[in-house]
Amino acid sequence: MNFTESREQRDFGASLSGLLDSSDVPTVIRAWSEGDFASGRKLWARIADSGVTALAMPEQHGGFGAHPVDLVIAFEVLGRFAVPGPWVESVAVLPALLAGTPAADQLSAIAAGEALATVSTPPHVPFALDATAADAVFVVDGGRLATATVSMEHRSVDRARRLATVSARESIASVDAQRAFELGTLATAAQILGAGQAVLEMSRTYATQRVQFGRVIGGFQAVKHLLADALVGLDLARPLLLGAAVALADDAPTFGRDVSAAKVACTDAAYRSARTALQVHGAIGYTSEYDLALWLTKIRALTSAWGTQASHRARVLAAIS
Repeated sequence: MNFTESREQRDFGASLSGLLDSSDVPTVIRAWSEGDFASGRKLWARIADSGVTALAMPEQHGGFGAHPVDLVIAFEVLGRFAVPGPWVESVAVLPALLAGTPAADQLSAIAAGEALATVSTPPHVPFALDATAADAVFVVDGGRLATATVSMEHRSVDRARRLATVSARESIASVDAQRAFELGTLATAAQILGAGQAVLEMSRTYATQRVQFGRVIGGFQAVKHLLADALVGLDLARPLLLGAAVALADDAPTFGRDVSAAKVACTDAAYRSARTALQVHGAIGYTSEYDLALWLTKIRALTSAWGTQASHRARVLAAIS
C-alpha cells in the first residue's frame, strides 16, 4: 500500500492553501456564524474554480472521479483554514448518494460550485449541516434518499456549523448509504486533522513571540514537550488517514475498520493539539475575539461529526475481535 502523495497532489494542496491564505477566512467564518452567507458563497465559488467541488463527481456530471486520497488532501486543507459550509456533504457524500438516481442532474451544479447541498443520514448523522444556507437538502431515510425540508434548527458549539433537523419530503431512490457514510467519515477525519495542524502552528508561532520571565516561552522545555507531543500525534494519524483512503478506493475488506481507525486517530490527535494550544496561549486562548477560538470550537464540533469516537472505536474493536 503506497501512502506517498504524487507531485501533482502536493501541488494541488499547496495551490489550495495559497488561495485560502489570501482569503481572510476568519472574517468569512464570523459572517457565516451570523447567518450572512454572501462572503462564504463567494469563497465557495473561488474554491470550486480550483476543482475541489468536482473531485468526487462522476465525469458525466462535470467531475473528475478523483481518488479518495485527492479528497483527503483537499479536506485537510479546508480543515486547516476552518472553511465554513457543507463541504463534506456536497463534495464527498452526495456524489455517492445521487449518482445513478433520478436526482443525479443536480450533481452538475454542485460540481461547478453553483449549488450548495447538504444531507442527513441518521442515526450517525442526525442533523443536516447548513441546511438554511443550502440550495438542496436531502435525507437518507430507511435506505432511501429523499428530498427534505428543515423542521428545526439547533445550536452547535461551533457557531459556524448551523445544524438542522430535517423531514423527508419526496422519496428519490434506494441508495448505498454505507459507502456514502464512509466517504463522509473520511473527509471529516481529514478536516479535523487539518484543523489540528492549524492550531499547533498557531501555538508554535505564539510560543516564539510570547515573553515570560525575560524569555520567549518556546524556549522552556515544558512548552517544547507539549508542542512535540502534539506534533507526533498528528504525524502518526496521517498515514492512517491516507491508508483508509486507499483501502476505500480499492474496496478492501477492511475499509470500514480502516476509516473508523483513521477518524479515531485524527480526532484524538487534533483534540490533543487543541488542548496544547490552550495551555500554550493561556487566557487569551479562551476569548472568542481571538482567531484561535474559531479553530478550537471547530475541532470540538467535528469530534462527534459523522460518528462519535465511541461508535468508531466499537467498529474497530468488532473488526479485530
